[in-house]
Amino acid sequence: MDIKVPRLAEGVDSATVANILVSEGATIERDQVILELETEKAVGPIPAPGAGKVTKIHVKSGDQVQVGQVLISVAAEGAPGEVKKDEPVRAPVKSSAAPVAPAPVAEIAITSGAEAHRYESRSGFPPPAAPSVRKMAQELGIDLARVRGSEGGGRITLQDLKTYIAALQGAAAAPAPSRETVPQAAAKGVDFSKWGPVEKKRMSALRRTVAERMVESWTTIPHITQMDETDITNLLALMKKYGPRFEKKGTHLTFTPLAMKAAVAALKKYPIFNSSFDEATGEIVYKRYYHLGVAVDTDAGLIVPVVHDVDQKTIFSLSLELNTLVDRTRQRKVSLEELQGGTFSISNQGGIGGGHFTPIVNKPEVAVLGLGRAALKPVVKDKKTETRMMLPLALSYDHRVIDGANAVRFVRELAQALENFSENELKE
Repeated sequence: MDIKVPRLAEGVDSATVANILVSEGATIERDQVILELETEKAVGPIPAPGAGKVTKIHVKSGDQVQVGQVLISVAAEGAPGEVKKDEPVRAPVKSSAAPVAPAPVAEIAITSGAEAHRYESRSGFPPPAAPSVRKMAQELGIDLARVRGSEGGGRITLQDLKTYIAALQGAAAAPAPSRETVPQAAAKGVDFSKWGPVEKKRMSALRRTVAERMVESWTTIPHITQMDETDITNLLALMKKYGPRFEKKGTHLTFTPLAMKAAVAALKKYPIFNSSFDEATGEIVYKRYYHLGVAVDTDAGLIVPVVHDVDQKTIFSLSLELNTLVDRTRQRKVSLEELQGGTFSISNQGGIGGGHFTPIVNKPEVAVLGLGRAALKPVVKDKKTETRMMLPLALSYDHRVIDGANAVRFVRELAQALENFSENELKE
């Protein structure tokens, strides 16, 4: 039997082979995990549908694979085609029939700019590309088979797609080339080794995904960042008071769950920040649920798992869920479903000493909140100077959907919610 790439999730049609956990000739059991696939930012196990012996492994770590592609072939004990140790190998019986020619390789010859390109698919699957790249190509009416992929296995990146579009635009504007026209060589990277020793390391699938998402968000969303500060002196005192109680109940009280609750209060008052812009229809989609993404710094790169229904949970339940989710995210055990459905994101850099910064909106969301490290600062209150703990706030937003005045109002609402955080929220 052939074990193939299963349907992974809605809108996900490709993955990267992260780990192969068996070898050819090994005997495997039903439901044994045979390899792991990396999709988007999640790593998922692929179990064996039945017991048998691994006869062939068709892929290797790092390969880009498509839904339906054969990963591993397994022969059940005594299945046809399996040669037993004591059974002599018989020569194949010759046939007088004419040999059947192998199926032709699907070929698509195109011209991209001045350079001909041909995508060859022996499996019948389309060229490998991230879902975001496929979506953009579909919206623009571009056949990805005509785009030259620069990554391993011909994987097409967002930059590859943009290069192809630029080539089409240039070809449309340029006069027809003469017979003497010589195709220009593709641009080559800089050879840094001529100045000294270098080390090259291939970008991981996760890093590529992050890069593509960031480029797409930055190039398609007009970003504006509204910055401010808020006094969290009283809130830190509440955390110090209730922290031991949370510890006794099995979780650690951090600042992020409190910021999530404050953010939901501001989102409810200004629902435009909890929306998405549907570029296909020109509509703004207001969401009546509050699923907040939280940026997690991992060894493999930035991952943003989503906590659902934040408005319906207590600070304690949020703390418990978030701490568990962050741990699983850093271990790369978070599921693809836990990375989807976010309506608003928070990136807290305070723990590593960050101050004000400009976070990038996590498309298709329209806003992201950045939190820095709180610091003691002199503040004038009632004509008296006091030392207070001031927290940097940075709100980046999609200027197509949100105006600057509303961004100021949202940040001030959030600041007030943090400064006047109710102690009742921490009581169980």
